[in-house]
Parts: sequence; C-alpha cells; structure tokens
Amino acid sequence: MKIIDRLKEDKIHISFEVFPPKTDEGIEKVFATTDEIAKLHPSFISVTYGAGGGTSKNTARIASHIKDDLHVLSLAHLTCASSTKDEVREVIRNLKSLGIENILALRGDIPSGVSFPDADRFRYAYELVGEIKKYGDFCIGGACYPEGHVDNEHKEDDIRYLKQKVDAGVDFLTTQMFFDNDIHYNFLYRIREAGITVPVLPGIMPITSASQMKKSLELSGTVFPRRFLAILDRFGSTPAAMRQAGIAYATDQIIDLLANGVKNIHIYSMNKPDVAAAIMKNLSEIIKC
Repeated sequence: MKIIDRLKEDKIHISFEVFPPKTDEGIEKVFATTDEIAKLHPSFISVTYGAGGGTSKNTARIASHIKDDLHVLSLAHLTCASSTKDEVREVIRNLKSLGIENILALRGDIPSGVSFPDADRFRYAYELVGEIKKYGDFCIGGACYPEGHVDNEHKEDDIRYLKQKVDAGVDFLTTQMFFDNDIHYNFLYRIREAGITVPVLPGIMPITSASQMKKSLELSGTVFPRRFLAILDRFGSTPAAMRQAGIAYATDQIIDLLANGVKNIHIYSMNKPDVAAAIMKNLSEIIKC
C-alpha cells in the first residue's frame, strides 16, 4: 500500500522513524526496536539512510522487515549526495525488487572529501525524484523546512525550490523538526499560497536530554522557543525529569496540531520505542476523536 493513499483517509495518522545500525552487528537490535514500535500500530515507520553506502544497505533490510514481518507500511529514505548515480539506481532497483513502494527522496548531507556537485551525482532532490519515477509506481515523499533550508538565504527561494520538487513528482512532504507550532502554521499558509497542495506531515522531535538538544541544534539550526529553553534550564541536569518534560512538550505540540485540524503527524522518536510508547499513551483517547 502507498502512504499517500493512507494519508487520504479521514482519520488521524501517527508515524515514527528509526535509523539503521552503524555496523551490521547491530541489525538485530534495530529489528527489536521496530518490533516494539510496530506494537503501537503506527500508520507507517520510516527508515533513514546511512551516508556513504556504509549503513545504507541496511535501510532496505529494515524496511522489508517492517513491511513483510510486522505488516506495517514502511518508508525507505534514499539520499543522493553521498552516492553516484549508478549506486542510487541500484538502490532503487533493489527497493523495487523487495516490493517497497514508498521512498523518501533526499539530497542528504555532502560527505567530506567528496567533490560536489559533479556529473556523476544528482545535485538536487528534485533530480532524484525524477529518477525514482523512471523505475515504477513508487509513492515519493520529500522533506520541507518550515524555518527555511540552511543553504537558502531567502525563504522565498526555499518555497520556489520546494514547489519544483513537488512538481517533479513528490506525493507528500514531511517537515524538519520544529518546536513552535506557529512556525508550522505560517509555513503551511505560505506554501499553500504558492500552490503546493500535497499533504504535509509536521515532524515532531521529542527532546529528552540536553545533549540531544545540542545535537539537534547543530544539525538543523532550528529555533527553540523560550518556553522550551526554560524547561531545559530547569530539568536538563536531571535525566529522568528531562525525559518526562521532553515527552510532555512533544505531546503538547501534537495535541495543539490535532486540535487545529492536522491529521497526519510524524514523530522523530528514532530508536526509542519507550519514548514513542509514552507519547502514544498520552494520546490514547485523543486520537480516537
């Protein structure tokens, strides 16, 4: 089943994300993680893509396990900056042979020491989207950035490039993490005005430790509201309290989104099934409405 068909259903959809192990020896642990998350009955589970081909081969293995063994829709990430065009094509063919119908097309981070762009690599995500469409009837997701992409100086350019990507064949979008829902609502207004009408899943990241916040800031450059910074200042040095506060903050974001008519939400719970379960427990009656 394609994710876009599920998103069109008139009901609330909650999805989660996992990442492959750094070494092959860790694959069973990730399988166990997906097994626990699958018990929460998510609408789908996405699997991130390892850079440089190192752990990327396990993305397909994990996505297949989710689809075939757990009977949950899976979304396989695919990045193009770290791989040659032929390597990307081989991944697409492999996903197709495994019966995986859903791909999240991303440019990805540019590896150090790699000449980019060059003629043997896809430069932009929209080029990757066009390539995927050559290989069959995939449902293709894309990323979007409510606070603007770090490579674009002006938000107007960011939205113009986003529309180019959607027009190339993206079926739905997932946002980068954000911690102020007003940023998301304003972003939705601007992209709808620009003619981007595909479903947009807000990406919610439960921050459960001070170190996680620091890493998120380094990776995304997102803005942390004063209210969240107060939580970090008060509870950041107490791990159990910070975990509880982070889960509560993410839950509050989700409740606000649902109350304002958002039906599809993606949670960056990563490989933390306990965090995913705690959020779903907090939403147990709300998502029935």
